[in-house]
Amino acid sequence: MPNLDLQLKDLDIFHGFIRRHIGNSSEEEQSMLAELGMDSIDQLLDQVVPESIRRRKPLEVKSSLSERQVLLRLYEISARNQLYKSFIGMGYYNTQTPTVIERNLLRNPAWYTSYTPYQAEISQGRLEALLNFQTMISDLTGMELANASVLDEATAAAEAMAMCHRLSKSKSDVFYIADTCHPQTIEVVTNRARHMNIKCVIGDPFAAADNPELFGVLLQYPCSTGEVHEYRELVDKVHAMKGLVAVAADLLSLTLLAPPGEWDADIVVGSSQRFGVPLGYGGPHAAFMATRDAFKRSLPGRLIGVSQDSRGEAALRLALQTREQHIRREKATSNICTAQALLAIMASMYAVYHGPAEITRIAQRVHRLTVLLAEGLRELGVAVKTGHYFDTITVDTGNATEFIMAAARSKQMNLRKVDAHTIGISLDETATRGDVMRLYDVFTHDHGRDVSVDDLDSRIKPALPPALIRSSEFLTHPVFNSHHSETDLMRYMRRLQDKDLALDRSMIPLGSCTMKLNSATELIPVTWPGFARIHPFVPLDQAQGYQQLIIELEQMLCACTGYDAISLQPNAGSQGEYAGLLAIKSYHESNGEGHRNICVVPESAHGTNPASAHMAGMQVVVVKSAKNGNIDLTDLRDKCGEHRDNLAAIMITYPSTHGVFEEDVTEVCEIVHQNGGQVYIDGANMNAMVGVCAPGKFGGDVSHLNLHKTFAIPHGGGGPGVGPIGVKEHLAPFLPSTNVKMNGGINKVSAAPFGSAGILPISWAYIALLGRHGLPKATATAILNANYIASRLEDHFPILYTGPNGLVAHECIIDTRVVKEWVSVDDIAKRLIDYGFHAPTMSFPVPGTLMIEPTESESKEEIDRFCDAMIAIRAEIREIEEGRMDADDNPLKNAPHTADMVCADEWPHPYSREQAAYPLASLRANKYWSPVGRVDNRYGDTHLVCSCPPLSAYMEED
Repeated sequence: MPNLDLQLKDLDIFHGFIRRHIGNSSEEEQSMLAELGMDSIDQLLDQVVPESIRRRKPLEVKSSLSERQVLLRLYEISARNQLYKSFIGMGYYNTQTPTVIERNLLRNPAWYTSYTPYQAEISQGRLEALLNFQTMISDLTGMELANASVLDEATAAAEAMAMCHRLSKSKSDVFYIADTCHPQTIEVVTNRARHMNIKCVIGDPFAAADNPELFGVLLQYPCSTGEVHEYRELVDKVHAMKGLVAVAADLLSLTLLAPPGEWDADIVVGSSQRFGVPLGYGGPHAAFMATRDAFKRSLPGRLIGVSQDSRGEAALRLALQTREQHIRREKATSNICTAQALLAIMASMYAVYHGPAEITRIAQRVHRLTVLLAEGLRELGVAVKTGHYFDTITVDTGNATEFIMAAARSKQMNLRKVDAHTIGISLDETATRGDVMRLYDVFTHDHGRDVSVDDLDSRIKPALPPALIRSSEFLTHPVFNSHHSETDLMRYMRRLQDKDLALDRSMIPLGSCTMKLNSATELIPVTWPGFARIHPFVPLDQAQGYQQLIIELEQMLCACTGYDAISLQPNAGSQGEYAGLLAIKSYHESNGEGHRNICVVPESAHGTNPASAHMAGMQVVVVKSAKNGNIDLTDLRDKCGEHRDNLAAIMITYPSTHGVFEEDVTEVCEIVHQNGGQVYIDGANMNAMVGVCAPGKFGGDVSHLNLHKTFAIPHGGGGPGVGPIGVKEHLAPFLPSTNVKMNGGINKVSAAPFGSAGILPISWAYIALLGRHGLPKATATAILNANYIASRLEDHFPILYTGPNGLVAHECIIDTRVVKEWVSVDDIAKRLIDYGFHAPTMSFPVPGTLMIEPTESESKEEIDRFCDAMIAIRAEIREIEEGRMDADDNPLKNAPHTADMVCADEWPHPYSREQAAYPLASLRANKYWSPVGRVDNRYGDTHLVCSCPPLSAYMEED
């Protein structure tokens, strides 16, 4: 019976979010500790974490707040952001997110908790949505091929420059950037070029061909100031010089303007933000890259392609293994890992929902309003400078610039100050007649009503160049012409999500990926207007809420990491790596030691590490691993001593990529420091350290963090991510510039000053919800869960690496090579699908192994379900070993089994249908069916299709 005599002080005690986030009950925790022979969590940590780095003091963050308190605090913060209407443009526009997409996709855990689709069979839904995105981009740009998104427009332009450098037949190192490109794009591209020994020349686009030599040109279409130019002749001239042409294009304008592919551009980049993705103070947004088919193997990022499965049916997959950093490592020209999948899917659904006719109508309306604005201003005596344009004009304001900018702000409108005498105005799909009339008033001291909009509308002509009006069709595939009612789109998105495995169905035990809970409370504020509708270049006094959030989050992250300063600008872990290395490089240069260019990288490092070092202009020297998986200290001393005069940095991951807290990490840091280098500690495994140890306290000079791992931002099927960097005090002056005036800055790596600011409320909420005691509790639980799995599985598969006490950190590697005579690691991964699980990380960091990371969010019940599946699979393998099951025709070789395979009239296999579909009795109550059989990777690469042809075309015979 309840104790009804409890006082209010007793009833007010509520553990809140901590017990919602952490999967185990106290009883389950004790049961798992007993499995390990431990009495307490502290005893476990004492045996796992080296005492030399163990953090004994409480975290300097506040105590945990309730979910209601966090939502109230965030609402108050968001209310400090002023919702002026921005006409700033520069690649960022107000847009109307269809509510059916916001509710059923952006706010749906089936979409936002899924992982990057490396396991194709359980990713068919999001792969189809991303294929739609690629098709949309290819159609609108007029190019043959597009990737599945990149980080932002400026980063995409920098990737295009690197791609031109690699592919151009010119021997020049000169890259020409049109001065009509967006200023933030110029900053990011020139910063990237500086470290690649590329010389950038910035000038009039039509003077590009006057250069004696170049390997590429970057153009903006339409220009940042709105003008639309005819570039065909210029492109021909650049090609005659053996150069390539990259074009940063506005996606909506391409519904009306001739696409760059039709005037022979080689690469087209841009942002899909205005296709229904909120501004979010700069991100996240899905950028795109499109190119020629001949260049497909040099296209960075991910590429979705069509293949076939074991039944001969169409199936989608990641094509060409385009994460080139894992193939080319220190020779890579791109380090992109995380993309912007969730935002790309949103943009693709915007196109699916609206279709070509409606998107064209939206573009025509935007253009019509812009012409009304320009012609009305002219009739009012205002000097409009732009001749041919789509949605942006510039006005000569003489000495009245500041007065007009202030007048606009008084009417809660933001304009763009191009220079001291010029103002820019960009309209978008949310613009109205009333906006146009208010803009008349801004420029004419409230005399706008001297012009009749209706009369003007009957007289004006389009302002697009007649020679550049689009005549070709686009978005002709049925998917863009079939789901225009809300019911149809809702059901289409539901059909896609039902094909996939995400965290809403089961644990995703991917090692080094930290697939933890992304709670609803953390995500809800992202869509609030106070966070979602802020342009990245508004005056700072209009973004005081964001400034408060950013400062507070930086302080929280400093407390968690032991660093002195944080930059939130990098919009992916890969960009955080890059920014961290640039900080080190700039620091050495400031000390007159710019010659230090050697970056030491362990051979077990993540592929982005050597790729980032190469992009930062460093030379990679690889250090061996000892037999126990740790860094070989002898080899490290030798390499650091050999390169003592030129040593710039070491890049290590901690805990190691082998899932172990290496005892000698402080010695590693000391060796590097003694030889003049800086220590970069990759924060991919920060989930094992928060509140337990701190990289900034045991020798790290800089780390990047993955907010989409440790700090609860969802993976979204392959992005968004945020990769902030923490640094010690001496590196703080070299953090990426957040200068919103774009008149110079150091080490800028992202287009927006604060990167993907729109999702920072998630990590702020995560830290506030868990608080001083919950954060270390989460870390300890993650370590407990990993060790429990290792203990349960060690009698079935060897645990490859452990620490001195036979324990692991937050993840463990099981060695499946012991059964390679009978089955491959792929066979085990595919068979796990039949048991309802996403496979652990395959063959990284050791080929032929599985790396398992359970996180703190999973309950003992779910962890046991996974362990039961692995043990059952091992029993099936044993039947093959003992000859009781056919070596070639067995449940592992044929996995995954689809419903139609199991229900077919004939069953051709020696094992039963029941064993194929229901190898454990528990699956009868909750069964996930793979929508396709095993995908044929080789077929997909030799029959490459990366857009949406009719289904019948997928299966054409050779």
